[in-house]
Amino acid sequence: MTDDLSNFTVSPELLERLMNEVSSFGATAGGGLHRLTASVDDGKARSWLSAQFEKYGFRRYTDSVGNMYGILECGGVDAPVLFTGSHLDSQPYGGRYDGAFGVIAALVAVQSLSQWFKGKNIRPQYNLGVVNWTNEEGARFAPSLLGSKVFAGTLSQREALASEDSDGVSLGDALKEIGFAGSDAPPDNVAGYIEAHIEQGPALEQAGKTIGVVEGNWGTAKYQIVFEGKASHTGPTPMSKRIDALLPAAKLISFLRQLSDETNGELLTSVGRLDIEPNSTNVVAGKVKLYAELRDIDKDRLEKARSRLEKEVKSLAQDGIRSEFKCVVDRPAGQFDPKLTKVIEDASTSCGYSNMRMHTIAGHDAIAVSQVVPSAMIFVPSADGLSHNESEYTAPEHLLAGTSVLARSLGLLATAPPS
Repeated sequence: MTDDLSNFTVSPELLERLMNEVSSFGATAGGGLHRLTASVDDGKARSWLSAQFEKYGFRRYTDSVGNMYGILECGGVDAPVLFTGSHLDSQPYGGRYDGAFGVIAALVAVQSLSQWFKGKNIRPQYNLGVVNWTNEEGARFAPSLLGSKVFAGTLSQREALASEDSDGVSLGDALKEIGFAGSDAPPDNVAGYIEAHIEQGPALEQAGKTIGVVEGNWGTAKYQIVFEGKASHTGPTPMSKRIDALLPAAKLISFLRQLSDETNGELLTSVGRLDIEPNSTNVVAGKVKLYAELRDIDKDRLEKARSRLEKEVKSLAQDGIRSEFKCVVDRPAGQFDPKLTKVIEDASTSCGYSNMRMHTIAGHDAIAVSQVVPSAMIFVPSADGLSHNESEYTAPEHLLAGTSVLARSLGLLATAPPS
């Protein structure tokens, strides 16, 4: 492993230009992004990325669920690959940095590092690759981390392609529509994966640190909960005769907040979406579907909360109300590869950036990939900790810092003997 990277830098101008270009696809009036998976705008962003791959000499692949891979063979055709990347899809009216920064940082870091190797006549032991994972957000198709889960083998290709949006359009059909239903096999010689991402929380900003060295992830459990009652007219139907599915849903939302309050906010809970049928102002709700989640780094506390939630759902199924309870995400707390996190920490220090070790509360593709490939993450600060919002912002100097640390980490790893 070489530490002679002191004169290596990435171009802030290239980073800014590419971020601005990719942010034009699905741009909103509020300065954010509305670029759902396999939408027209997602297709445009994908085509743009494919053009960048071609421009800079990447070997291009698109697999069956639309994951896009670009590889620079700076180590030789058969050399193992160090991958980096993130996702280009966004939340509805979300921010321009979430996911997209990781893809652009990867593109800049890998292209710049490859050119530096050539200029120094260095033949690294690894090739370098960039990846754009499909449907990380889970905003249009479920589950989230869909593309990376298929790569890791924890979700089948069939299930992924059959996933439907709220209009009944399958992911398979949507990918065909935008021209990214690929047939390539995903790379099978991946030696490691590093993902750069905005923090999406306030910890780095509050601590006055520039780089987050992400050691692992919190546990997360997500549920689809259905209450079914009986639709009826809100006027003539007496209160005593109503079987209102929205009432137990409301009680459950309050109960979830209570679970968090009992831990002084250490356990995170939420309901981010309600589907109400028939959703009319003068009809008692006949059916309500809630999308609830629990997050905690403490395994025992999370398991107790999950058990209490299930019991509460059952207890609310009375007076004619029926309930369904389905866990759609069961992601235990985990750790990233300690060797990779140490390389990132060393790279940050050698670049002159302050850093701190931390865990990610949000889900990321690196968590899914870590099941089969050594993985780690780099965080950069989010202004006011705000994300999934059009006002999401990370300062240019922090974007550059994250890209620089990513490139330095890849450089250190690429010149190490394969292991």
